[in-house]
Amino acid sequence: MFCSWAALKAGTGDEIRKSMNTDITRVMREKAGLAALWPKAVLGRLAILLAVLLAVLTLVRRIATTGPAGVSLNVASTFVSIVLTIVVAMLLLRWVRQKLMWRLRNRLIITYVFIGVIPILLLLAMSAIAGYLFAGQFSTFVVTSDLSSELRRIEAANSTIATEIAQHIATAPGKTPSIKFLDEPMQREFPERSVTVLVGNEPALLEKTGDAKETEPLAAPDYTTEKANFGSLVLDTKNQMYLRAVATRQTARGRVSVISSVPVTPTLLSKMVQGLGVVTLQRPGRDNNRDKSGVQVNFDSSGSIVSFKNSPDSSVSAGELRAKQGRMDVELNFGTVLAIREWDTGKARTGLLVVQTRPSLLYERLFRTLGEFANMVFSALVAVAIFFALIELLALIVGIRLTRTMTQSVASLYEATQHVNAGNLSHRIEVTSKDQLAALEMSFNSMTGSLQELIAEQKEKQRIESELMIAQEVQALLFPRDITEVDTLEVHGICRPARTVSGDYYDFLPVGPNRLGLAVGDISGKGISAALLMATVHAFVRAYTLVEKVPILTAPVVVGEGRGVTHERRKLRETLDLPPGALMAMLNQQLYQSTPTEKYATMFLGFYDARTRELTYANAGHLPPILIGRDGSVRPLETGGLVVGLFGDVTYEDAAIQMEPGDIFVAYSDGVTEPENEFGEFGEERLIQIVKDNRHLPLSRISDIVITSVIDWIGAGEQPDDVTLVLARSR
Repeated sequence: MFCSWAALKAGTGDEIRKSMNTDITRVMREKAGLAALWPKAVLGRLAILLAVLLAVLTLVRRIATTGPAGVSLNVASTFVSIVLTIVVAMLLLRWVRQKLMWRLRNRLIITYVFIGVIPILLLLAMSAIAGYLFAGQFSTFVVTSDLSSELRRIEAANSTIATEIAQHIATAPGKTPSIKFLDEPMQREFPERSVTVLVGNEPALLEKTGDAKETEPLAAPDYTTEKANFGSLVLDTKNQMYLRAVATRQTARGRVSVISSVPVTPTLLSKMVQGLGVVTLQRPGRDNNRDKSGVQVNFDSSGSIVSFKNSPDSSVSAGELRAKQGRMDVELNFGTVLAIREWDTGKARTGLLVVQTRPSLLYERLFRTLGEFANMVFSALVAVAIFFALIELLALIVGIRLTRTMTQSVASLYEATQHVNAGNLSHRIEVTSKDQLAALEMSFNSMTGSLQELIAEQKEKQRIESELMIAQEVQALLFPRDITEVDTLEVHGICRPARTVSGDYYDFLPVGPNRLGLAVGDISGKGISAALLMATVHAFVRAYTLVEKVPILTAPVVVGEGRGVTHERRKLRETLDLPPGALMAMLNQQLYQSTPTEKYATMFLGFYDARTRELTYANAGHLPPILIGRDGSVRPLETGGLVVGLFGDVTYEDAAIQMEPGDIFVAYSDGVTEPENEFGEFGEERLIQIVKDNRHLPLSRISDIVITSVIDWIGAGEQPDDVTLVLARSR
């Protein structure tokens, strides 16, 4: 299955493995193809199973077609077919809902079909049905009313004859009546008419024309003499149809009955057609609804006709159907039932009247009274129809254009969202209109543009934050990590930046084995610019104070080194070992020359001598540090001068203070005392009180308490400034 025997026999190991991999891949693809064809939905699987079951039942049914087994198979096949039809209909409905109805264009089309097209089609269908029924009722009404009119005329003439005969008998009772009524105008209108006069039940007279089919006098059945006048369409014993009227009068000689009979012939029907088309009168059968000529009428339980079958001899037709006057002038067939009595029994039968006509013939007959104005009516109707058709066409065009605009906009928005989902924020929708959808497209373009700019800004921000993190790490290296203390003084410092990097500065400067420098500064501003200036200050102070760390100054004198070199080295050491005021003046001049005018810094710089416990300091505009005695006394170090970097050639005054064991030196930036809340500033007094209350704790713990108190004082708001605190305790 996976590789051929030849490959196993003659091929190398690599060839065998390659052949096996190829065969495995082919088999996996075949299985994947079969799995793709097999539906995943339950309804789809059920439809396949039902189709297979129906096919099996069909094959088995062809084999066993008789007996109970065949009947059972037929029932089972029918049931499976019904269930399969329902399942397929549900699958089709699901496909329509999930696939066809997914696109907005298809939804709108289906909506318009249901809202606009289907109602119009229903109206047209209803109008066509109503028009067809109206045309049928009109055409059959014309024929039946003409037939009834002819019958009434025969009844009227027959009643007149009966009255004259009754009067004749009354005036001449012994004579046989003889009236030449066939010479009247009725003779011309009904050339096949025959008249029978009965005195009592005996025929006294038979008058007829040469075209009349009656050869013998007629007898009047009892049901026809119950009233003075009787008229109906009748069916005689020979299955022929007649228009018959019976008039009964009472005389001295007894009852006198006059029977007028006119056969229903094409000549009679042609008088009623009058350009309407072809009229056919089909007579019913007499014996079980079937006669000798093959006429058969079947009725349901309510008496309505179910079917009507006739032979050529069972109907009477008249008229002619003219040629079509246009494409819409189609042939129309209408039928209605007629009540016919059997003459001898009086039993009611039902005949069928069929009219074959055209719309043009009905229109001419309907508007015959208008004469030449009929064409105007027709033209008006055509104009209204054309006007309505134009309105419908215009509405269709407008609907298509609006639908196309909406679907194109939605499709463009969908395509644009796909581009955005793929990460292509540079994609823009081409706006071609000025409607709400166009505004939505422009908003989408604006949104993607804003997103693109936002992402670019976010990347730039991330880059800056990354650089700031690096700057923060570098700045952290500038703060003292390994603090070198002297014998009688312990120190601690902390700086909490308001942002990523800080503009505050503090440092502990070991100057020889018995001296320690304390530096605290605050650079104007915050952020990167303040941090850079802070680094400059840090570098300057370190360069001019760390004399003991300079190798050339601390190296021993080499044998043979000239006296001038030794003198210059000693002079340089003396120059660098300057008091804090002189160093502050040099720092001011350096910053004034190398920084912008608006940049400056406050600075406190002091040197502690462990042998004398004396702190010599200079202050350049910084908040005065505080010396808290062991007895709780507070002494501010108020001697100071201007800030550094703002003016050139500034001198600074040195000052000194004696520290006793247990005294605590506190230097801080304005970020400690100036934060505010609803109760006011944190303040210097609160700082002093916290240090007094916790003076017995380690300096690191005191710093934590102070910083925590400041942060709690700020609350949920943003930290307004860098917080720096330097503590030193004499021991």
